[in-house]
Amino acid sequence: MTTTLPPDLKARRERLVLDHFADETRQDFDAVLATFPHPHYELIPSGEVHDGIDTVRQYYIDSRLAFPDQRHEIIQLRHTDDAVIVEFWLLGTHRGPLRGLPPTGNAFRCRMIALFIFEGERLVCERVYFDTLTMLRQLLAGTPPDMLPQLIGGLLGQPQARQAEAA
Repeated sequence: MTTTLPPDLKARRERLVLDHFADETRQDFDAVLATFPHPHYELIPSGEVHDGIDTVRQYYIDSRLAFPDQRHEIIQLRHTDDAVIVEFWLLGTHRGPLRGLPPTGNAFRCRMIALFIFEGERLVCERVYFDTLTMLRQLLAGTPPDMLPQLIGGLLGQPQARQAEAA
C-alpha cells in the first residue's frame, strides 16, 4: 500500500502501535491509555464505543476479568495516510464472566483487524473488527445444547435471558 507519509512519521506511528499492543498484553493499562490524547475504542461487531479514560480503562478491566491471559499475535501491519492497520490473532482463555456468560474454561483464537486512526502523530481511535461467531463457537464448545439459548440471549442483551438469569 503506497502512502505519502514521511518515513519518520510512519516509523513513529508504527512504534506507538507496537508499544500499545505490548502494553495491552502486559496489562499495563496506564501505558496503553497514554498512547491516546483521548482514549477511544470502537468494537464494530457489538456496536460498543468506549470513550474517555474511565470507560476505556473499565473495558480493559472487564475484558481481562473474562480473559486474564488475553494476548495478541500480530500477522501484519499496513500503513495508510491516516491509519495503521493491524491484522492479528487475539487469544485467551475464558476464566471470568463475559456479559452474563459464566466462564467456560475454553480457549479462543480469533483473527481480527484493528484500525489505529491518527491525526498527524496523535492516535485518535482504535476501531476493531472481528467475527463474533468464530469466538463464540470456541467459547461455547461443550456447552449443553439446552443451555445455549439462554447463554446466547444474555450475550445479545435480550431481556428474557436476563430475566431468566435473575430468577
